[in-house]
Amino acid sequence: MLSNIDKERYKMNRRGFLKTSGVFAGTALTGAFSYGWQAPVDGAKQWKVAIVKDKSKPMLGLHGMHVAFRGIPNVEIVGLVDGSSDNIEAKLAQTQAKRHYLSCEALLENEKPDIVVLTSRLPSDHLEQIRLFAEKGCHIYCEKPLSAFLHEADEIIQIAEKNKIKIAMAHPCRNGLGFVTMKRLIGSGKIGVPLTVQGWGKSDHRGGGEDMMTLGTHIFDLMIYLFGPPECVSADIRVNGKPFVGPELTKTVEPIGPAAGDELFATFRFADGVRGIFESRTNLYTNDNRMGVCVTGSKGMLSHRFSDAHREQQPLRYSNAPCSPADESFTEMIELQEDREIPGAEPLDYSLCLTADIPGPIFIEAGRYAVWDLMQAIQENRQPITNIYDARVALEMIYGVYASHLSNSLINFPLKDRKHPLEKFIK
Repeated sequence: MLSNIDKERYKMNRRGFLKTSGVFAGTALTGAFSYGWQAPVDGAKQWKVAIVKDKSKPMLGLHGMHVAFRGIPNVEIVGLVDGSSDNIEAKLAQTQAKRHYLSCEALLENEKPDIVVLTSRLPSDHLEQIRLFAEKGCHIYCEKPLSAFLHEADEIIQIAEKNKIKIAMAHPCRNGLGFVTMKRLIGSGKIGVPLTVQGWGKSDHRGGGEDMMTLGTHIFDLMIYLFGPPECVSADIRVNGKPFVGPELTKTVEPIGPAAGDELFATFRFADGVRGIFESRTNLYTNDNRMGVCVTGSKGMLSHRFSDAHREQQPLRYSNAPCSPADESFTEMIELQEDREIPGAEPLDYSLCLTADIPGPIFIEAGRYAVWDLMQAIQENRQPITNIYDARVALEMIYGVYASHLSNSLINFPLKDRKHPLEKFIK
C-alpha cells in the first residue's frame, strides 16, 4: 500500500507536474531551455564516480551509461566494477576508469564515490545494489526499468529518502532534444489544446507484454513527462487473437519480470482530459522505427521517434491536421536547436556509438545531460529530471494495464494493491 506521504506526492504531481517533474520542464516551456546547467552551484567541486558493469551481457552495457561522464569537467572515474578481468584494459580505457574491482564491496573498501552508475538492464539487480550504495551515501544513475515489482520500487524510494540520496533513471527521452523540444512546443500552444498522446514500443519479436516492460517503460515515462501522472487505465491483452486468461506467461528474452500477451492495447486518462494510448503487437518491426509518440491537439499534431539502431537524430514533425489529414494540410520539420550548455565540457565523441556498441546518438547526448542534471540536483537538493518517483508511476502504469485486462474494468491510480497482477501465474 502507498503511504500517506506517497499519496500526497502523487496528488501534488498530478496537479502541478510542470513545476515538480524535472525542473522540470516548466522552465523548458519558455524561451531557451533552462535546466540550471549554465551556473553550477559549486563549480569547484570534484566528483568521484564509479561504474558497475551490466551483468546481462558480456560487454559493458549497450545504452551508453558507462561513458555518460566522459568529457564532463571536475569528474574522476575512480573505479569500474566488473566480475570478469577479460579485456579489462580496453574497458578501463573506454570508461576512463582508473581502477578495476571484481565486486561492489571491493570498490567500497577502497573508494568513496559521490555517484555510482548502475548499468544492469536486469531490474532484479537494482534493489540490492541501490541498498548497498545508498547506505554509503552514494547518489545513483540507474538503468531502466527501476524494478519489475512495485513493492521493490516503493522500497527503493524509501531507501533514497532515508539516506538522503538522489537517483536518476536512464530514461533518455526526457533529455533527448527532440522530446524536450516537443514538450516546449506543446506548452507554447503549437498544437492547440492537447487531446491525445499515442505511443508505441518496437513491436518486434518481443511485442506485447515484454515490449511494454522493456520499451514501453520509456513511452510511459515520456507520457508522464509531457502530461503528468495518469488518472486511470483501461486495457485489452490478447494471445493469438484471444483474450489472455493465463496461466501461461510470455517466455521473455531476458529476465525482466512477468509479462503476458503478444497483442496489447491500453488507454489512459491524464489531467485536463488528455488521453494516452499505448499499443504493441508482436513481429511488426521492420527497418522503420515504430518506437515513439504522436501528440494530437485541437490545431495540429507533433510526432517524434526514438533515435535507435545507429540512426541519426530522428526528425520532429509537425502537421497542421488535427485529425485525418485534409487537402490543405502540410507537414513541417521542426528545426532542433541545442542551447543547453555544460560549462567546460569536451565535445561529445560520437564514435562511441560504434566503438562502444551504443545503438544511437540519443544515448550519448541525453546520457550526458542526465548525469549533469543529477550533479546539479544533488547540489541544489531537488529531484533529477529523470527521477525515481515518475519511474515508479511508469511501473504502476504497466501494472494497471494487466490489472485492467484481468478484471475487465477501469483501474484508477495510484494503485492500492501493490502485488503484481500476474503474480498468480508465476511458477
